[in-house]
Amino acid sequence: MEDKLKIVLVDDHGLWGRGLSELLTHCYDFNVLGYVSSFDDLRELIKDQPDLLVMDLRMKPMDGLAMLGQLRKEGCTTPAVMLTMSDSEEDLNNAMRAGVRGYLLKDMEPEEVVDGIRRVAAGELIVAPSMTAKMIELLRGDQPGQEQTNLFKLLTRREYEIMELLSRGESNKAIAQALSISYDTVKQHVRHILNKLSLSSRVKAAVLFAKEQEKNLENLTQNR
Repeated sequence: MEDKLKIVLVDDHGLWGRGLSELLTHCYDFNVLGYVSSFDDLRELIKDQPDLLVMDLRMKPMDGLAMLGQLRKEGCTTPAVMLTMSDSEEDLNNAMRAGVRGYLLKDMEPEEVVDGIRRVAAGELIVAPSMTAKMIELLRGDQPGQEQTNLFKLLTRREYEIMELLSRGESNKAIAQALSISYDTVKQHVRHILNKLSLSSRVKAAVLFAKEQEKNLENLTQNR
């Protein structure tokens, strides 16, 4: 079907790459164009104009960021998401500076990986839930603050509870378990939160929430 998302997988671990390919192929809205481990093979698949690249970070002889950098020099603008074992803040920083749209970890639940890839393809900036705090540190100084943080007053009590958990890096599945609500209900609440904040990413929402908490703490300290 023409509306399927065309994806190229780049990974030098054969078992993992084939497993991910099968997982995504079974999802109705993905069309895996191919699974490659070399830059030359990747360059060939780019000619099929994929919608998204899902790349491992650390590969030999050429790692994922080096491949992506070379593709950009050659004019390729296809969005990319890194799917890696590395939870290093340095690797996350390098990936964000390289312009990737997502940073996911291989130890995430399969449904979280699929959901993350789908959301990156939809235009969101996504990081693994356990990397949220590190991402906040990287983005903390880049966000407009005062006016947007006031928008948290528009959240309902339940949405605020979810926002608190989201800012701690909890996944939708973990939030659902913590609040005894369904996974789909959490997803719906997160969509409502982002709409109210006029944001496209839960990561950006977490950054703003962290700044709001800091401001509240500062005000409390000054009033003592």
